[in-house]
Amino acid sequence: MQIIAANKKAFYDYLIGDRFEAGLVLTGPEVKSLRINTGSIKESYTIEKDGELWLTNCHIKKYSSSKDVENSTTRERKILVKKKELNKIIGASRREGMTVVPIKLYFNDKGLVKLTIALAKGKKKHDKRASIKDKEWVINKQRLIKNRSL
Repeated sequence: MQIIAANKKAFYDYLIGDRFEAGLVLTGPEVKSLRINTGSIKESYTIEKDGELWLTNCHIKKYSSSKDVENSTTRERKILVKKKELNKIIGASRREGMTVVPIKLYFNDKGLVKLTIALAKGKKKHDKRASIKDKEWVINKQRLIKNRSL
């Protein structure tokens, strides 16, 4: 598995729940561009239109050897998931106040572009502070253990 882009900020801003592996509808030049790691999902998000999921604001740089003049770098791309998973995702996002967050964009073992999406709930400010505090404590604890053993 070759990771193209990861959304690290999602783990800071959201409480991540169920994760799903999904495909993306891409053009040939977009796939070639992703092969040279020119994609970003940092500011991207998912929306639901007519019972389908769409990835919005995902930046894939234009492939230099491509003849496509019309191809936009941040166009909406359709997310491909199984019908059962789609119903679960859309139902949870409508009912429980959850949101669908893109986590990771990668090539799987067969060479296909896949997107990991997750059902997530937004964190409050005090939750974010607590998670920072916990991470700092783990780092300090490891430092103390290391110094004690010397």
